[in-house]
Amino acid sequence: MNNMEISLTRFSLIYVLLLLVLFIMKKCRIDQTKLVFIASMKMTLQLVIAGFLIQYIFKVDNPLFTIIYLGAMITFTIHRILSKNKELNKKFKFMIAVSVSFSGFFVIGYFIGVVIGQNIFNPQFVIPIAGMLLGNTMTAVILGLKSFKESLIGQQNRINALLCAGVSAKNILLPFVKQALETATLPTLNSMLGMGIVFLPGMMTGQILSGTIPITAILYQVAIMIGICTAIFLSCFGALYFGYQTLFDKQLQIIELNQTKKE
Repeated sequence: MNNMEISLTRFSLIYVLLLLVLFIMKKCRIDQTKLVFIASMKMTLQLVIAGFLIQYIFKVDNPLFTIIYLGAMITFTIHRILSKNKELNKKFKFMIAVSVSFSGFFVIGYFIGVVIGQNIFNPQFVIPIAGMLLGNTMTAVILGLKSFKESLIGQQNRINALLCAGVSAKNILLPFVKQALETATLPTLNSMLGMGIVFLPGMMTGQILSGTIPITAILYQVAIMIGICTAIFLSCFGALYFGYQTLFDKQLQIIELNQTKKE
């Protein structure tokens, strides 16, 4: 196998491609050049710091450090989701946090302990697997909640009319939950449909580049995609299904969309 190490000099040449992106944005008068630069630099800095931390955790091989790092990843995932949904009430936010945490720990533990058959505290498996699962979960949950809120806002007059007609809030909101769940999970399902034909996914590509036998890389990729799909469905379902039930009172009539209602 060829040596896949990249020198810092050659690595720095990848940033030349950003000049092409900036040129196109300027040509099309897209005023986001600052965002592209900041995002690229922030991404690089975060990954470099994460790289040093992970290298240290691998070297020490202490379960406590693995748990702390995993906890930090889940906490950041929840923080990012909640920061995009500040208007939701506290109970809804709690349901989101519980759903993301449960799905994350459950799928990661099952994937590593049962499917791969490794120590569930092995940082070599926990950290990269958790990163893929939580990253996709964060995106899906944010997308699902965005769809749910936009549906509520866009259909507010219809919702009020149905309430006046005597329809319970539960029956009114449940279709919005189903629609949001479909919106959140559709990108993942579409990726699974095109995987292997339209594109080779990141995990499989990385393993092949590192010298792993393609068949082994394929098995890992299939397993991680099913794991990602499961984590996304569990998180989105929990956040939306249990969250929407905080939007009405015990009489199933008053819809509470934000935190203005007294807890």
